[in-house]
Amino acid sequence: MDIEAVRTFVAVAETGQFQAAADELGISQQAVSKRIVVLERDLGASLLVRTSRGSRPSLDGQVFLPHAKKVLAALAQAERAVRPGSRPLRVDVLNRRIAPAQAVYRFYRSRPDTALDAVTLSEENAAQAARAVLEGSLDASFRALPADQVPAGIRAERLLDVPLQLLVGPAHPLAGKGQVQPADLVGHRIWIPGIRPGTEWELFYQSLSQDFGLSIDALGPDFGDEALMDALAGSGSLATLVGTDDRYLWPDNYGLRRVPLREPTPLYPHILLTRAEHRNPVLTDLRDYLRASRPQVDDEVWVPAWVSH
Repeated sequence: MDIEAVRTFVAVAETGQFQAAADELGISQQAVSKRIVVLERDLGASLLVRTSRGSRPSLDGQVFLPHAKKVLAALAQAERAVRPGSRPLRVDVLNRRIAPAQAVYRFYRSRPDTALDAVTLSEENAAQAARAVLEGSLDASFRALPADQVPAGIRAERLLDVPLQLLVGPAHPLAGKGQVQPADLVGHRIWIPGIRPGTEWELFYQSLSQDFGLSIDALGPDFGDEALMDALAGSGSLATLVGTDDRYLWPDNYGLRRVPLREPTPLYPHILLTRAEHRNPVLTDLRDYLRASRPQVDDEVWVPAWVSH
């Protein structure tokens, strides 16, 4: 069934005139007549009664009219649902505690009427997230995707570089430092539970370890962030790495310390992945917000060689 013929029938039924319907639809009266003929032939029923004063729905037309209006209303709703800016922008932030989630939350707070849906694809690696963006199940994802692995059709933008900090308990030998260099971490165990093989964060920490001679591991089971905080608080030798915007909570009596890393400052590059031709006003606003609010690092920085500079 031709949806434009259905639209034309509704216009004639409501205006009572072929010419009035033609004017409303921006077509000729002849085109209106042809569409009605085609629709009546497809349905096997006469939908309009022609009179000297115009046209009105026949008995079959009266039965068909409310259904036709529902079809047109459903089509309009479907079009609005996918029109850029109409449906919520679906953004993968990977983990609700880390910098992308905090940045997207601040963006939303600055524009509380924004249609936004933040999701966490924590089980997928960067390549899988990029594929989800290409397939349209995501509008955007924050991932540290190597430059040579960005698939065709994906736009990759470094809009959220996050400086790393050392997180240690009060008994750790570096706990009282105002800042430390990555080289100062040599010989200290850095434990980052939950690093999964084949993920971009595994590749990132491998690169960091190799470039500075660090001992970074994910040995043992991952019992969650609270268990990690417990372990740090009770250890004089254990440390982990967190981003400056990562949101971790612990009891006051744990006395955990965040120690900035400097000379150079390692940056974790959360790269925004979107479809190359994707047009969405909320996505444009998010890009502008990230550019305007990106942290300024007054120091030499380090990022892995595989990240696009």
